[in-house]
Amino acid sequence: MEGSPGQHPSLFSPFKMGRFQLSHRVVLAPMTRCRALNGIPQPANVKYYVQRSTPGGFLITEGTLISPTAAGFPHCPGIYTKEQINAWKKVVDAVHAKGSIIFCQLWHVGRASNQVYQPGGTSAPISSTDKPIGGRWRILMPGGSYGSYARPRRLATAEIPEIVEHYRQAALNAIEAGFDGIEIHGAHGYLIDQFLKDGINDRSDAYGGPISNRTRFLYEIIRSVASAIGPDRVGIRISPAIDHLEAYDSDPMALGLAVIGRLNTVQQELGQRLAYLHVTQPRYTAYGQTESGRHGSEEEEARMMRTWRDGYDGTFICSGGYTRELGVEAVAQGDADLVSYGRLFISNPDLVDRFKVDASLNRYVRATFYTQDPVVGFTDYPFMGQARSKL
Repeated sequence: MEGSPGQHPSLFSPFKMGRFQLSHRVVLAPMTRCRALNGIPQPANVKYYVQRSTPGGFLITEGTLISPTAAGFPHCPGIYTKEQINAWKKVVDAVHAKGSIIFCQLWHVGRASNQVYQPGGTSAPISSTDKPIGGRWRILMPGGSYGSYARPRRLATAEIPEIVEHYRQAALNAIEAGFDGIEIHGAHGYLIDQFLKDGINDRSDAYGGPISNRTRFLYEIIRSVASAIGPDRVGIRISPAIDHLEAYDSDPMALGLAVIGRLNTVQQELGQRLAYLHVTQPRYTAYGQTESGRHGSEEEEARMMRTWRDGYDGTFICSGGYTRELGVEAVAQGDADLVSYGRLFISNPDLVDRFKVDASLNRYVRATFYTQDPVVGFTDYPFMGQARSKL
């Protein structure tokens, strides 16, 4: 791990992430915001990312759809058409003008969808399985109400290479848009996680059953994408111990180590490190509570994170419920190289500056996370010294 020579690392010390020189270790986490109308980034998206840019800072975009079948929220941006690529160029150029580095998170929700989001409005979403997400989970519909997740269609073995190709082409499109790299979203119960977790994946082909088979889809995606754009432009996010959207696994420690083994193998095969591994802390939940995970105590969760961190040969990013204090501790103790922040970055566009001086933080308003308003709850949170928002 590379940091500043001659001193202990801190959340605010420089870090060299492969080809990228970062001035601090506070990362903008990917967060769905639903402001890209009809899948096209808007001027409001440009302003949002610029507000959160700092010289030498690192930003990861919201989940960005790799194909027309990938959606499960209203008004999420895509990266599979020329219009989308051109719209993202405006975001990237503005962020680069502020001196920040920005990666595009590539996303396919898999079974976490509804027919209304699929081509033609009638198709079943695709997955590793034909088991639907249970009724206790609800999906945000285009009109703002909540509905049920659809029963998915199990991908045939012969169809899987086409999905891998969608990821590869999306990565090339992101580079065309000017992004510095991409993050593959392999976490939180979405398509890749639906292959990884044995609580979902009930396949009997080469992509199901033993853990070596369940990690094959992810391995093929990473290998394909890294070969296309360069390993040092590819990050991957995973969440082995998180059960969001019923993404359970019977042995999350082993799953995390198996994925890390695949990543280390790719790096050896291609002769270069990937950009990073981004792991969500088990305490994360979709609704903001901090609680002990399904698989044990906070001590056990910390042990898992440390084991994964020690097992991965490269830059390690942690996320999930981190405060300033927890982030400072994680870097100082060597538990992570970088720390990504989501909800706190929503309500504090100048989060890095606030953290540096330990200033008070604006409170986030959950009710405006997923609206389509281009200002309210998106770009109107105040900077330090400005009048407080009416939110």
